[in-house]
Amino acid sequence: MNLNTIAEVRRPTSTGEIGAWRPNYAWLAGGTWLFSEPQVATDTLIDLDSLGWTPLIATSEGLEIAATCRVADLHAFKGPAGWTAVPLFRDCIDAFLMSFKIWNAATIGGNIVMSLPAGAMISLTAALEGGCTLWPRDGAPRTVPVVDFVTGNHKNVLQPGELLRSIHLPATALAKRYAMRQMSLTRLGRSAALIVATVNDDGTDFLLTITAATPRPVHLRFDRTPTATALRRAIDERLPADGYFQDVHGSAAYKRHITYYFAEQIRAELA
Repeated sequence: MNLNTIAEVRRPTSTGEIGAWRPNYAWLAGGTWLFSEPQVATDTLIDLDSLGWTPLIATSEGLEIAATCRVADLHAFKGPAGWTAVPLFRDCIDAFLMSFKIWNAATIGGNIVMSLPAGAMISLTAALEGGCTLWPRDGAPRTVPVVDFVTGNHKNVLQPGELLRSIHLPATALAKRYAMRQMSLTRLGRSAALIVATVNDDGTDFLLTITAATPRPVHLRFDRTPTATALRRAIDERLPADGYFQDVHGSAAYKRHITYYFAEQIRAELA
């Protein structure tokens, strides 16, 4: 879509060149959402590509994913042999509903900042215990876990002008075993539920992450792989019947049923 209100596209080489933030500014990364509908309140785009951030940096501590990293780049990432959870990258990316143009333009940070319940990169990074590094316009950088970054449907903790710089996935999470289930009402539809669990090889530190079925990511952590009864009880304690996200992609009752069903499948698989 042509944005006929845009008067300027700025391409800074550092955030210091941006100056004071104005409400008619908008960060531009992949542009998946920006160019999908009129942006009548925006007259200036600030292109993050010109900052030149390295898309992916793997170290002994984990993987640093720049907010501007393209979906296609993450899909192609292999990782060290010990990072057994890396195939989850492709599993979650394949849950996207996107054209080949979006595939090569959409960014990991953009999907997270959109903060939609079915954001597949939210599912991925929350399940792998990711942390977001945020750059306020004035003040020191701060870190927020992905599971706390999203606060509701299309809502997050970003302040005006604040920038998502990167997402860090710890090596301890990348080295865990995982199981994933995803459901859409139609073959190419948006996810009604996307549920992931990770666990260490010895059965310790079982973490269930519920997304798409809920307005924001939900973590349920256990010292060891739980029994079916304990897992069902924990879901009910954390998510009452009205705690599920209802939209055209599934009723709350349907998403609750699917959450129970998939969670038990995942638990049994990892056990």
